[in-house]
Amino acid sequence: MDTIERSNLNRQFLFRSWDVGKHKASAAAEVVMRMNPDMKVEAQNNRVGEDSQDVYNDEFMESLDGVANALDNVDARLYMDRRCVYYSKPLLESGTLGTMGNTQIVIPNVTESYGSSRDPPEKSIPICTLKNFPNAIEHCLQWARDNFEGLFTGQAGSAKQYLSDPADFAAKTEKLPGNEPLTTAQGVVDFLVDQKPNDFNDCIEWARERFEENYNQKTSTGAPFWSGPKRCPKALKFDPADETHRDYVVAAAYLRAENYSITPTKMSNEELAKFAAEVKVAEFKPKSVKIATTDAEAKAEAEAGGGFDSDHLSQMFAKLPSDISKVAEMNSKIVPADFEKDDDSNRHIDFIVACSNLRAANYGIEPADRSKSKRIAGRIIPAIATTTALVAGLISAELYKIVNGIDDIEKYRNTFMNLAIPAFSFSEPMAPPKNTYLGDNHWTLWDRFEIDGRKQDGSEMTIGELLDHFKNDRKLEVQMLSSGVTLLYSFFLNPPKKKQDRLAMTVSEAVKTVGKREIADHERYLVLDVCCNDLTEAEEDQDVPYVRYRFR
Repeated sequence: MDTIERSNLNRQFLFRSWDVGKHKASAAAEVVMRMNPDMKVEAQNNRVGEDSQDVYNDEFMESLDGVANALDNVDARLYMDRRCVYYSKPLLESGTLGTMGNTQIVIPNVTESYGSSRDPPEKSIPICTLKNFPNAIEHCLQWARDNFEGLFTGQAGSAKQYLSDPADFAAKTEKLPGNEPLTTAQGVVDFLVDQKPNDFNDCIEWARERFEENYNQKTSTGAPFWSGPKRCPKALKFDPADETHRDYVVAAAYLRAENYSITPTKMSNEELAKFAAEVKVAEFKPKSVKIATTDAEAKAEAEAGGGFDSDHLSQMFAKLPSDISKVAEMNSKIVPADFEKDDDSNRHIDFIVACSNLRAANYGIEPADRSKSKRIAGRIIPAIATTTALVAGLISAELYKIVNGIDDIEKYRNTFMNLAIPAFSFSEPMAPPKNTYLGDNHWTLWDRFEIDGRKQDGSEMTIGELLDHFKNDRKLEVQMLSSGVTLLYSFFLNPPKKKQDRLAMTVSEAVKTVGKREIADHERYLVLDVCCNDLTEAEEDQDVPYVRYRFR
């Protein structure tokens, strides 16, 4: 699913410049098989996740001997970790960050899993700093990225959602929290009605208006407020001869035109900037606003409203196009921008650099050149091939141990390193924590109750029969039975008839009926959670593993 970008070329050994744009899996497979013709590699260009479980199903996962991750985000790593634990497969986990690298070995019934311990969340920039008090170029670049997403991705995406299904969009918008229904609807009205351009000149005018709105609105000196780290912004007057001013309106105009599939007028950047300078902008009228000085205030401000005027919302939706033929035509022309840092022809980085440096000029912050801006805004972590090679070597050494069937935890090593110091730390993996139920039954995250609900006559076990199985075979009384967020059974179900009806249902029928979810054709198992007591008079709660229940 992932494709090769130019920023990938300096951190690995498989891809070359002519591979840019190709799928990583396919390109890597071709190179590896050229290196070793005896090796068989099957490339699959699918995203691994909940939406591809029909491809990477029980049959596929059970056929594997192990998994080696090469992922670039925590969510994907946690997903694969859960799958490996569920199917009891060894996992080789590794990653790099600049000169730093790490490896972790996950062995069924021997070590803890990747998800057993978590890194602290990355520190984010406070909202109030981004909106009102930037003091570093990183703040300006993050603000520029947010600006890009809001102007060229978010509004266009919301408009496209409305045009695809107006009724569904309206229903979902009404359920948004706080004042979001009004702001979302207003954004769509602006995009499709109030600020919709008819030609490229309108896009240029819109770009100039954004310049005035973001960089030339005056601010009172307010000396007591603008003190310490709070820099008072300085207004910028549009100058077509200023390269940064020119870059901003040029990039914004072209990106706006792309949103609406409008063909740009042929003109030079200088001519476009001169046209923008002649645009008559509305006179600025100061507003009385409360500026949030802390993150808590900014969040409270964003969540303020608690409700909205439904009549006002209805009036907004009434402004939107409703004619089916017009809606279909408009929908086909709207193209939300998908930020791409490595294509210099798409003007995405042009906009980010100009947008950020203009804000930096507002607040007296040292601007950043294109290279630095691209690295920060594109979230490119500088990487070196040396780190990649070392991590690949370390994780391969652990692979040999897995292939040889070693189950002694003391033979394995997790690694953390930093080549810049240099520092290398090798540690023995942690064993999984042990839990106990009914006194002497021990279990870890690798354990579960395996229950086959298929009967010899082809029918399926009922919930009542499942409860009897726990009582008779495992000496546990089930108090509650659930699947995901759906409570399938509880001892306090009322009235009694409802409880009896539920006990007579098959487990899969209850999941479909009570949980209102379709069970896909590829699913053979259901994951169930149980709350149990022992069978003594004390009826003590027992901490037990989950249930993997086979129903087909």
